[in-house]
Amino acid sequence: MGESRRGPLKSAVPSNVVSPVRRCSRTACGRPAVATLTYVYADSTAVLGPLATYAEPHCYDLCAEHSERLTAPRGWEVVRLSDGTAPSRPSGDDLEALANAVREAARPQERAAEAGGVGKGGRGGDPVEVGRRGHLRVLRSPDN
Repeated sequence: MGESRRGPLKSAVPSNVVSPVRRCSRTACGRPAVATLTYVYADSTAVLGPLATYAEPHCYDLCAEHSERLTAPRGWEVVRLSDGTAPSRPSGDDLEALANAVREAARPQERAAEAGGVGKGGRGGDPVEVGRRGHLRVLRSPDN
């Protein structure tokens, strides 16, 4: 029996069912996904962030409408991570973090180093923790 002369691309059957665009995971929604939802069960937290690089089995891709209307079960917290492209409105936490950063920048460098303000271990190359929610931490680069 001879081998086929056609390669895999020529013998493939075109299909309208499979799309290279990732779609919303919600039932009966065919809109393109723009965000990825992940649950952190240990912290009772739902994390909604920019669309992940690739589809994960325990994550849910959501369209713009479903990501805006997302609610969490009672007692759970929703953390929305911005990808930086859309303008976001500052929250109370943002304003408090900004005020703390201004106070820290106003302190003389010698006193900041004595107080341990140059990273966790006092080393200049370590990132500085600027926020925390459960086991999730927000770090600022020491270069900024």
